[in-house]
Amino acid sequence: MQRLLEFIGHHPFLVAAAALAALVVLVYELRARVQAFAALSAAQAVRLMNQGALVIDLRSKDSFDAGHIVDARNVPAATLESQADALKKWRDKSVITYCDTGANGAGAARTLTKLGFTKVFNLHGGLNAWVKDNLPLTKTTGGKSGSK
Repeated sequence: MQRLLEFIGHHPFLVAAAALAALVVLVYELRARVQAFAALSAAQAVRLMNQGALVIDLRSKDSFDAGHIVDARNVPAATLESQADALKKWRDKSVITYCDTGANGAGAARTLTKLGFTKVFNLHGGLNAWVKDNLPLTKTTGGKSGSK
């Protein structure tokens, strides 16, 4: 123990760099695990959507109107718990949540699971991954939807 303290005293920058590197790895791993909760790829999401899954867009109304997945329902992440009763008919059916990056989608998937939903998934990478895979978006203009 004495030698360790001596080493730390002689090499404070090296010890600080090692601690910082460990912290960065820890944050990266935690973030990856948070986003991976019930994650599925865009292709898997399309398969579930073809089987009648509910798609929930967790972004703001403005972002939703600018472009969203076809037939998605806009439920901002902040209002998800309060609107869960309106979604109760989907408790035993497939539900896919997404945001821009997948981070909020994972949290929403956890929330819905805690509220009794049994088949909840998160679009891994969010809408960014959807767009990267060249999948279509729909824009909302004046209360109507049109293809992009």
